Amino acid sequence: MDWNAFRDEFAVTRNYNFQNHAGVAPMCRRAADAARQYLDACTASAYVGNGFYKHAEHVRRLAAQLINAKPDEVTFVKNTTEGINLVSNGLVWKNGDNVVTTNVEFPSNVYPWENLAPRGVKVRMVMEETGRIPIERLVEAIDSRTRVVAVSSVQFASGYRTDLATLGEHCQEKGVFLCVDAIQSLGAMPIDVRGMHIDFLSADAHKWLCGPEGIGLFFVGKEIQGYLKPSCIGWMSVKNAWDFDHADFDLANSISRYDSGSYNLMGIYALGGALEMLLEIGIDQICNRVLFLTDRLVTGLREKGYRVFSPRERAESSGIVSFSSDVHDHQQIQRHLLAEHRLVLAVRKGRLRASPHFYNTEKEIDQLVELLPRH
Repeated sequence: MDWNAFRDEFAVTRNYNFQNHAGVAPMCRRAADAARQYLDACTASAYVGNGFYKHAEHVRRLAAQLINAKPDEVTFVKNTTEGINLVSNGLVWKNGDNVVTTNVEFPSNVYPWENLAPRGVKVRMVMEETGRIPIERLVEAIDSRTRVVAVSSVQFASGYRTDLATLGEHCQEKGVFLCVDAIQSLGAMPIDVRGMHIDFLSADAHKWLCGPEGIGLFFVGKEIQGYLKPSCIGWMSVKNAWDFDHADFDLANSISRYDSGSYNLMGIYALGGALEMLLEIGIDQICNRVLFLTDRLVTGLREKGYRVFSPRERAESSGIVSFSSDVHDHQQIQRHLLAEHRLVLAVRKGRLRASPHFYNTEKEIDQLVELLPRH
């Protein structure tokens, strides 16, 4: 595939060597064009004849296709945290129940569970071991009072990719829900909610999906929607939502029960543009490209004397490469690369973190290695 052909999708390439897609990524051109299409229609004719919500259904189908779900299992949220809170606040909890998670989750996958403490729910944290979260440790932490295992598909600081298929099998066998924070994988790594036995999934668009902030997707398996009570009710939550003249509090028998009110349509349009691009390329192809680039980066880093923290076994690697120096200041390196060379990466957990996407070039990867101070 001619990966350079996609460079025009990303205007950021004219200004930066951008390798921080695990942070806030640049929007692709198609996402921005779709948002402008919505804005132009709004300014020209408001909602008259524009079919905004019909287009939202098209985007819903794209989102479902991305994760191998059914359209009536996917809806829109403003961010990953909102989706996780729909789960934490929507399940029926009993005093003594617990949630199994890890000690290296992003805060949005920690606070919603810790907020259940007043209801007597405990949070069990499995410790990271040299950059990995062994599946067997997560499974060992599950007991008869565990209701949910809540993990990230890819850990934001280390880049460790969870074996969700194996974990999902164990959760299913033990009758425990699997809730996945997928923001560090969607758009770069394949996610199959069916094959991985995922019950709940949440992710927003501003990282690997190359969309805007303020919009994301939320998945609840059809067969378990009855277990998850909507925690915020509005006019869109009921069966006859568009019959404004007759208020009938009869919750929808679909994912719509979690829609409290009007959609962020501009965000949905932009998300749709990004999804169309990613699905046309193919997530498997994108994944292979991202892993090729990060493997190249890892080789260069090791040759230059840097320690790579991220697990790099094929099944555990991702688009995130966490690395460190024993002699150089990481914050100073990050600031120097940005100010002097317009090269963007991040510092997380005291380590440098690079996260290139499929449109980055081998030359950009090599430039990062070349510009790092030698040990």
